[in-house]
Order: sequence, then structure tokens, then C-alpha cells
Amino acid sequence: MTFAPDIVASLKTVVNLLNTEVQIIDMLSTVADLDEFLDAENFEGSRAHNQAELRSIRQLRSQLKGVWTGSEEEAVFKVNQILRNANAQPQLIKSEKLGYHLHATTTSTPLYDRLAVDAAMSLAEVIRAGGIERLRICASADCRNALLDLSRNRSKIYCDTGNCANREHVRAYRARKAGKSS
Repeated sequence: MTFAPDIVASLKTVVNLLNTEVQIIDMLSTVADLDEFLDAENFEGSRAHNQAELRSIRQLRSQLKGVWTGSEEEAVFKVNQILRNANAQPQLIKSEKLGYHLHATTTSTPLYDRLAVDAAMSLAEVIRAGGIERLRICASADCRNALLDLSRNRSKIYCDTGNCANREHVRAYRARKAGKSS
């Protein structure tokens, strides 16, 4: 399944945002953590750099997690709710890096609304393309990270963040070896 480059970039940002909360560790616990995350994602536009903004992005992360773990109907409801709450007003924009693409906010719109609308619009494209099953949780026994499967054969089951595939392959190898020596 192929999407426009801006959609893929936004979807990867959503996955990275979801994965800032791993088990009991929250990697978005300070305003500096949020700034670091947004810088790593090359997210542009105005920022308040305060606790209220941090709380709003953590709330968005919770809303988006529901898209990943719910049914298609729940995902559609949540995506539409996010778009309504953020007053999305899609418009065609041209940038040197991405060419023409859709923006539904301006760069002066508050961070929560910009991030929420970008996420919701990219998720709407996934749903519209019949790809909701590509939004998954890592299959590793000790990982709950979100993953986005953009593979042609829909076979990706492990996240990119924690060497999960390698760990699971080693476990399977050791289990096979233990079974042969019995």
C-alpha cells in the first residue's frame, strides 16, 4: 500500500508519538521532552513551550492510541471527532520538500490542533484505503509498541523501536535447538 510522502511522514510521527509511552515509562514527561520529540519529527510552526501544551499532546496520544487498538468504526469516530474538535479546514499547500499536499491548519495554529489534524487526516487516508489492519501493536511478547505496516504483503508484525524481531527470532531459534536436543 502506497501513500503520498506527507501521509507516510505523518503516520510515522503518529507511531513515534504513540511509542513515547512504553509500559510504565513516559518519554513525554517534560516540556523539554516534547520539544525534543517535535524537533526529531521536524515538526514546524508555533509552540507555546508550556505544561498546558504538553498535557494536550499527551491527551492526543491517548486519543490516537484508541484508533490503533479499536475497531474500524471506533477509528472512524475518533478521527472525525479529532478533525471536528480541531476545526480542520483543508487547503492545498506547496512546499519545496513535499510538493503539493493538504494542510488543514496554519503554522500559527496551536500545536495540539496542528498535530491532531495531521494525524487524523493521515489516519483518514489509511481508513479510506481499507488499510486499518495495517495499524498494529507489536507481536513481541514483551512489547506493546504501535507499528505501521506499509509492506506490500502486509507481513510486518514487529515494531522498529526495540529490536523485537531479532529478540523473537533468537527465542524461536533457542526453542528449536532445545527441542532437538531432547
